[in-house]
Amino acid sequence: MVFLVLSISADLENVKEFQPASDDFDYLFKVKCTSCNEEHKKWITMNRTEIYEVSGGKHSTANFVWRCGLCKRESSAKFDPASPVKPYSSANGEVKPLVTIECRGLEFIDFDPKGDWKCFGIDSNLPFEVHLDDSEWTDYDEKAAQPVGITNIESQWTRG
Repeated sequence: MVFLVLSISADLENVKEFQPASDDFDYLFKVKCTSCNEEHKKWITMNRTEIYEVSGGKHSTANFVWRCGLCKRESSAKFDPASPVKPYSSANGEVKPLVTIECRGLEFIDFDPKGDWKCFGIDSNLPFEVHLDDSEWTDYDEKAAQPVGITNIESQWTRG
């Protein structure tokens, strides 16, 4: 078992917090088997609210269960309940942790931020619904009379 921390960085323009819109956010990951190092060719989704049975063992449920196409070994991952989602906030693009995931037999190697996020205007505290398709978003904060945006989203995985 290993804990992997997904950290992100982004350029925020007049935005103070940026995070997935809800607990049932579909995280998009690339995954690799730690037994044979085979990388799954497609993006997979992992969601905090979805629970799956794991074959055998004392850890019987996970948020993601995968059988490697090459070595046929079953692997699993689940979000660390002791580590809730941390909203991202930074004026200068610092790398900060977003989520921690407990992995058994697999590693995540990439993250795609596509999906529904939420953020708040830095001066107005006005909430915005953000749908990321191209890893960036721009809008206008009417209350503060200024543009808002999220661009240059990058991610990295580290052992936790």
